[in-house]
Amino acid sequence: MKKTVSLVQQSYKETIGLPPELLMTKVAVTTLGCKVNQFESASFITGFSEQGCEIVPVTESADIFVINTCAVTGRAGQQSRQLIRKIIRNNPEARLVVTGCYAQMAAEELLDIVSDNPLSIVGNGNKHLLVETALAKKQPDMVMLTGKISAKKEICPLPVRTFSGRTRAYIRIQDGCNNFCTYCIVPYTRGRSRSLPLSQLLEQVRVFSEEGYRELVITGINVGKYGLDLEEGEDIYSLLDRLCRDFPALRLRLSSVEPTEVNDQLLGLMTDHDNFMPHLHIPLQSGDDGVLARMNRRYTTETFARALQRINSALPHCAIGCDILGGFPGEDDMAAENTLHLLQGLPITYLHVFPYSKRPGTLADRYKNQVPGPVKDERVARLRKLSLQKKQQFYERHQETDHTLLVEQRNQKSGLLQGFTENYIPVQCAGPTELIHTLVRVRIVNITGTTVQGELADPPRRA
Repeated sequence: MKKTVSLVQQSYKETIGLPPELLMTKVAVTTLGCKVNQFESASFITGFSEQGCEIVPVTESADIFVINTCAVTGRAGQQSRQLIRKIIRNNPEARLVVTGCYAQMAAEELLDIVSDNPLSIVGNGNKHLLVETALAKKQPDMVMLTGKISAKKEICPLPVRTFSGRTRAYIRIQDGCNNFCTYCIVPYTRGRSRSLPLSQLLEQVRVFSEEGYRELVITGINVGKYGLDLEEGEDIYSLLDRLCRDFPALRLRLSSVEPTEVNDQLLGLMTDHDNFMPHLHIPLQSGDDGVLARMNRRYTTETFARALQRINSALPHCAIGCDILGGFPGEDDMAAENTLHLLQGLPITYLHVFPYSKRPGTLADRYKNQVPGPVKDERVARLRKLSLQKKQQFYERHQETDHTLLVEQRNQKSGLLQGFTENYIPVQCAGPTELIHTLVRVRIVNITGTTVQGELADPPRRA
């Protein structure tokens, strides 16, 4: 089967058109990568469902497979390629729709991977056209809907109705990044920072509230820059205040903020609003100022330490997560020790530790003094061990304290109910199934390693 390439723009739907009947087209959607990708995939599922399609697991046969890829690390790109090849092997007649960051940066590589399957490549700037592209009645074997992501001025409108269950949902309020850290490919795959207009954002939150979600995770590529590209008078702080006031029944959790964005305004919101969860995730990447400068992170270790100390002073029960890149080019033994020493002395709850991997197209890819793999692995392992210690210490500090637990499901291994407290402690407890998807009061009574057990108020008290 010989492919024909069609370069299509925003007028795609006008030139091809949709079929009048879909006859229960089966669609499978699979996602790699970040919370933003997960939100966007939920929008695809909403769109396909509204067009009468049947959504099936990726392990089943389907007419259309949507693969939302990731390229944030070299390993993520490799996983994206492996998943595409596996789906092709198992579904030789299906149409593939590949989107996400790997599709945006490596469209030509996809043409080499996909030989005979009909293929649509949808770039990050055109994800709002994915459903109609996949379902178009007449289309060539190969459709490329990518375009120059750096030229995009507006965020893709991607409404979501349901989000993998009824307990917690993500909302993408912002896309893109202007920071251009030297190790990061994201500004090249997602473009410049773009914010969701307030009216669309509030409508999406209303939908999630009406659908019965109890918690909303505010997410984006660089959420702290929300609103700065719009002329609506909103920024991340005024938005969070508005959401807390307008939706008091929703627990709100902020996915990530930069150290420089932790200020009195943010901490004031967290102390003033009971539904703003005491949990922050703040990327550090390195605890050495020289490495931070080579990363183009634009803050110092002193700035980071001061931010965490302010949080701990205002909200001593707040969970604080942190991102670390181990083995960045030029990270010598002293720099690695500086990172370990800094983290040991700070009130951190957990670490997300990643080994640095080269990304073609980034400045760091050309840096000399690349850290050997075994050295990198040893440093990463040491940091992950510290993360376990920190996590256990945080949990133990909360033993015999009361919390509000969002019950999400039963643990398949223990048979106990499980969920997260307001400060992100995973708690398991005995209780009836009807408590799933509700907020209840629990007391933490036993901690074994990082396994936390609690007891429900007797009788179970809804929060």
